[in-house]
Amino acid sequence: MTKKEIDTDQLITQIIKGIEEVKGNNITILDLREIENTVCNYFVICNGTSNTQVNAIVSSIQKTVSKSLKDKPWHVEGSENAEWVLIDYVNIVVHVFQKHIREFYDIEGLWGDAKTTTIETNY
Repeated sequence: MTKKEIDTDQLITQIIKGIEEVKGNNITILDLREIENTVCNYFVICNGTSNTQVNAIVSSIQKTVSKSLKDKPWHVEGSENAEWVLIDYVNIVVHVFQKHIREFYDIEGLWGDAKTTTIETNY
């Protein structure tokens, strides 16, 4: 494993920890490395129940990653209405949705060729 892969694994772990910290739902990781012309290696997708929870998830991810890995996102988009917030960590893009918006856009369906990992949560 290269340093970059280890960093990617650590980053995914910390992102998931941040999501779980505030009880984000339906956490899914899409591995896009085998797919041509993708903008990143992984999507981490989850949803909250309201714009308040979506913002809490986004904030928790950023705090957790910043504290443990001293890393911050290259770009964050969508915080204003908090229906779909995108956090771009370059190799990993996190999508935090409100449930109905996630169902509408169906990212998992659009990226059906990606290897999918579902994270079990205990809450």
